[in-house]
Amino acid sequence: MVNKKPRKPRGKVKYSDGKCISCGEVCVAECPMDAIEMMDNGEPIIHLAKCNGCKKCIKVCPSAAFEVFYTPDEEKILEEYNRLNLGEDAPPPDPGKTRDSEWKGVWVFVEQMNGEAHSVSWELLGVGRQLAQDLGVELSAFVLGHNVSHLVREAFGYDADNVYIIDEPVLEYYRTQSYLKASLTLLQKYKPEIVLIGATGLGRDLAGAVATHMKTGLTADCTGLTISKSDRLLEQTRPAFGGNIMATILSETARPQMASVRPRVMTKPEYLSGRTGNLIEEPFVQLEESITTKILEIIPIDLANTVQLQSAEIIVSGGRGMMGPEHFSMIRELAGLLGGVVGCSRTTVDAGWMPQAHQVGQTGKTVKPKLYIACGISGAIQHLVGMQNSDNIIAINKDKNAPIFEVAHLGIVGDVFDVLPGVIQQLKQHKQVAAAPAAV
Repeated sequence: MVNKKPRKPRGKVKYSDGKCISCGEVCVAECPMDAIEMMDNGEPIIHLAKCNGCKKCIKVCPSAAFEVFYTPDEEKILEEYNRLNLGEDAPPPDPGKTRDSEWKGVWVFVEQMNGEAHSVSWELLGVGRQLAQDLGVELSAFVLGHNVSHLVREAFGYDADNVYIIDEPVLEYYRTQSYLKASLTLLQKYKPEIVLIGATGLGRDLAGAVATHMKTGLTADCTGLTISKSDRLLEQTRPAFGGNIMATILSETARPQMASVRPRVMTKPEYLSGRTGNLIEEPFVQLEESITTKILEIIPIDLANTVQLQSAEIIVSGGRGMMGPEHFSMIRELAGLLGGVVGCSRTTVDAGWMPQAHQVGQTGKTVKPKLYIACGISGAIQHLVGMQNSDNIIAINKDKNAPIFEVAHLGIVGDVFDVLPGVIQQLKQHKQVAAAPAAV
């Protein structure tokens, strides 16, 4: 007779009273057993008879409102299970995925096209310097391309201690295969602790491929990066659950810790001409024939007919408070008088009032102008994420409790239809006086 080994019980899930933040019933949608129901007071109730202990609700809950417990019968089984030395919860650690002291340094990918660096690369060197100081390590940039040696000087000027470069004809144009292999050549050899990449179209493609091959985590579209000095973990903050909350994500075991950041979120450091550092030129071999994609033609974008929100120094944005697309004529007139461009909130795009190209926010453009005027915008977190780093913010809204006033440097409580005509009239008069010939 063979004694049957007990199976480890899965336990049940219980709710911790008062912890629910009403994130949108994500736990209810995630539960495969329909064991969670929302009560009238906005808090969940768990039907234990249905719960199978899968823990999916625990994984998606942003406020850690659920925890596992064992019933008395399960505790007896668990005790027997542990007595038989079957109590290993996890497989042996993968040496390639554990934290390793060999991984050191903060690295920033310098994105370039036709030899011109994307500004997000220098912005990341700014936040990278702070992270490197907190960790007590060096800040490095890595450059991939062909005929891009001049970017080394720029990287040093923007505060990099070291610049790693692979300059080869096969890297003249971005292709995932060649840039992935070049990135892995550097990262696997020098083992940086943290890697930062711009959340551009190119950066998102490369970062995902690199993270997959390095078997590490990647937090995309971060809006904040800090260091937990006690355990050297990169605290990666980004909007979650449709932008309703801000989540801070850690990569506790795998290395490197990787994050991407949108352009215009971080502050670009001051350029120091003549600053130098250590240059490391890395050999690289990849045959053109081994790459499956070919560049046949480069078709430039007609920038003259596009909205340059991200590079604009003045933006006048309208929201739902404009009450209709016809009233955006005031927004356009004010933007024209100030020499700025027109932005808008997501609600106006969803309503069909404005094209998506003008949208500012989490699902639109992230901007950082010198002046941002928000007209009739309440300030949903999705919008604030995209503009809160503007140098000067003026908000006009008739609701004095609107969230937009929490980030505004100057708030005007009033109806945009009362305020804007007066502002436009004053600007016109000012321009007329300025343009009038001086009296003899």
